[in-house]
This record gives sequence, C-alpha cells and structure tokens, in this order.
Amino acid sequence: MARSTPPRQARRPLRSPCPLGGALDLLGDRWTLLVIRDLLFFDKHRFAEFLASPEGISTNILAERLERLEQCGLVERRRYLERPMREEYTLTARGQDLRPVLRELIRWGKRHVPGVAQRPPAGATVE
Repeated sequence: MARSTPPRQARRPLRSPCPLGGALDLLGDRWTLLVIRDLLFFDKHRFAEFLASPEGISTNILAERLERLEQCGLVERRRYLERPMREEYTLTARGQDLRPVLRELIRWGKRHVPGVAQRPPAGATVE
C-alpha cells in the first residue's frame, strides 16, 4: 500500500505520534467504520442508502461523517442530479486501502463477539 498524506485542510494535530492513535483519531468511532463498510462491502453510494442500514445512523451524524471522510481524502463526493441536487459517494484509493483492515475486524468479530452473524448478509462482498 502506498503511503499518502491527507489533503491539507484535513490535517489536525495528533494526540500522539503513534500510528494506531492517529488512525483512531480519524476512524475510531462506530459510525465512521460503518459508513466505510457500506461503501466497501454493500455498494452503497447515496445518502438514503446509508440511512437504510440496520444500525440506524441519524441524518446529522451521517452528513458529518461523510464530510469528514471527504475532507480526509477517503471519500469523494460526486453530483449525479442537479434538480433536486443529489450526490453520491465513492471511496478514493486511500479509502479502498481500508478493505483488508475491515476484513480482519470482521474476522475478529466472528471469532470473539458472541451473537454476530457468521455469514455475510445477502448482497455483501466481504470475502
């Protein structure tokens, strides 16, 4: 995986120089990883599609997470309709680099979190 720097406006002071700490500053909340999961494995690209996920993210949190991911260079927003204005989101190459990380988290969850699904839901492209 190629190393890349985030867009200038996305740089924030790190809490520590630890690479894991820096990654968690960017990705370390529940909703961010679920949005990335939906983009990677469920082929979701539109705001309403993310809202339909079973976790029930609220509109304001979803909008904030998509904006943050865009500012950090992980997601790209494209307009596909002018009136009414509609946009769709895709992962950049930096965002795609998270695929093996999320796959490993999924594998870990299957082994160690009681009650989670052992098979991906219909339509998922996890494996």
